[in-house]
Amino acid sequence: MSRYIFVTGGVCSSLGKGVAASSIANLLEGHGLSVHMVKIDPYINVDAGTMNPYQHGEVYVTDDGAETDLDLGNYSRFTDSPLSRDNSITTGQVYQEVIRQEREGRFLGRTVQVIPHITDEIKRRILKIGERPGVDVTIVEIGGTVGDIESIPFLEAARQFIHDPGKPNVLYIHLTLVPTVSMGELKTKPTQHSVKGLQELGIQPDILLCRAEVPLNDGLKKKISLFTNVEEDAVISAYNVKTTTYEIPVLFHGQGIDKIIIKKMGLDPESRNKKIKEWEKTINGYIASEKKVRIGIVGKYLELHDAYKSIFEALQHAGIALQRRVELVKFDSEKIETDSDRISGQVDGVLVPGGFGERGIEGMIRAAQFARTKGIPYFGICLGLQIMVIEFARHVLGLTEANSTEFAPHGCDPVVSLLEEQENVKVMGASMRLGSSPSFLKEGTRIKEVYRVPVIHERHRHRYEVSNRYRGPLEQGGLVMSGTTDNGELVESVEWKDHPWGIGVQFHPEFKSKPTAPHPLFKNFVEVCFRHA
Repeated sequence: MSRYIFVTGGVCSSLGKGVAASSIANLLEGHGLSVHMVKIDPYINVDAGTMNPYQHGEVYVTDDGAETDLDLGNYSRFTDSPLSRDNSITTGQVYQEVIRQEREGRFLGRTVQVIPHITDEIKRRILKIGERPGVDVTIVEIGGTVGDIESIPFLEAARQFIHDPGKPNVLYIHLTLVPTVSMGELKTKPTQHSVKGLQELGIQPDILLCRAEVPLNDGLKKKISLFTNVEEDAVISAYNVKTTTYEIPVLFHGQGIDKIIIKKMGLDPESRNKKIKEWEKTINGYIASEKKVRIGIVGKYLELHDAYKSIFEALQHAGIALQRRVELVKFDSEKIETDSDRISGQVDGVLVPGGFGERGIEGMIRAAQFARTKGIPYFGICLGLQIMVIEFARHVLGLTEANSTEFAPHGCDPVVSLLEEQENVKVMGASMRLGSSPSFLKEGTRIKEVYRVPVIHERHRHRYEVSNRYRGPLEQGGLVMSGTTDNGELVESVEWKDHPWGIGVQFHPEFKSKPTAPHPLFKNFVEVCFRHA
C-alpha cells in the first residue's frame, strides 16, 4: 500500500512548499523508494494556462500537454517522479467533473454537496496516483495557506485519509513562518496560530518545517514543540540557504527528516541514503566556484523571477555541470527598444525567452540584431526563435516591415504566422500546440552536434510558427532551418551561419533540465558563453 504525505502551508504564501516537498521526495528516493507527487491548486481555473505570468509565474508543461503550476517544475528538477496531467489537481477540474456527473444523473437524484461528493472526487484523484503499480509514497502539496476559504475542501479530503487508509499510512507536514522582528528576535506565535488553525480542521501535523532567516536554536524548537504537540525532533529548521535551493535536501537530511518520515510511516527502504553525498558534492562544487559567466535575459516579465523560473534553473544546471557560477543580468525588453547598446560589455551571452503580446517586442528584435552582428552567443526559446526570424528578415533580407501576425495581423511580410489549426480557435485554455512531439535535426548543424541524435522529443507551448511562405527566401538569405517536424511542415529550430552560437528553438528545452542532468542545449550555450567572455 502506498503511503501518503500531505504538505500544507501556514501564515503566508510563497514560503517554498514546492521546494520543500520536492526536497523530501529527493531524500526518500535516495533511500530507494518510489515517490510520486501531486500538486493541488485551490483556484477555480481549470489549469494555469490562461493565467497572467505576473500573478502566477511560469506555466510548466508536461509531456502529455498539461499546462500546470510551476511547482511541477520543482518536482521534475529535484526528483525522478513521472509527471502528467494527473499530477495536477485544481478546484476547477474537481467541480467540473462533479457537475458533469450530476448532469448525467450519476448521483441518482441525491443532493450534491461538498462533503462527500467534492471531497470524494479529490480523494479519487489522489488515490489514482498512489495506486499506480510500485508507488511507495505519494506526496501531495496543497497550495495556498491554512485559513484560505478555497483550501478547505482539500484540507478536509486530506483529513479523511486519517480514517482510510489511516495511520501509519498517512503523514502531515506543515510549513510555517517564524518571522524576525526588531533586534533579530525570532517569534513563534504565528507558527502556533497556524498549527492551531490546522488542528481546528482536524489535522495534527506530524512534522513542522519552520521557515526562518536563520537556524532555530534548541530553545525555540522546544517551545514550538510544546505549543503544537509536535515532537521536538520533528520540528525542522528550514532556514535561508546561501546560494541555491538545491542545498535544501542536504539541509533537511542533516536534521534527519528522512529518517523521521521512514520511522513514522513504517517504511522499509532498501538502504541508507547514498545519493545525498553525491548531490552535496555536486552542489558544493558549484558554490565554491569562483569562475563566472554573465547571461543577459531580454524579457518582458522580469519583475517576477518565477515567470521564467525553469529557464533560470536550467542555466544554473549548466553552471553546476561546468562548475561556473551563472550570473543573470536582466534587461526589460521595453527599455532597450531604443538602446540595445546598453547590453554591450555587460554580458557574455543573450537569451530571449518565450512570451505573448506585442509589448517589448522591438527591444527583443534589437537585442537579437546586436547579438548577431557583434558575434555574441544567442539563445532564442519559443518567441525567441520567432524574434530571430523577424530580425533576420528585416535586416538581412531587407523586409523592413517583417513581423508576426500576432503583433501585426495585417502586416506586409508576416514571416511568423498563426498555426493553421489555430485559426478558428475561440476557447483559449489548453488549445495551443502543447506537449511533447518529435523534431528532426538536419545533419551538419550545431543543434545536431549538441544533441548527437537525429530525432529529439521536446515540449511545446505556442500558437505561432515560421511561415512556410517565407522559408525559401530566409534559407536563401543564409538562415539555417536546422530542425523540423517529421513531415518537414513546421520549423522547429533555426541557426545563424558563421556565428559563435546562434540557435533558436520553437520548443521549451528548459522543462527537461535537472541539476544532475543539465539540458545539452543550455550546457553548450553556457560553455560557449564562458569561452566568449
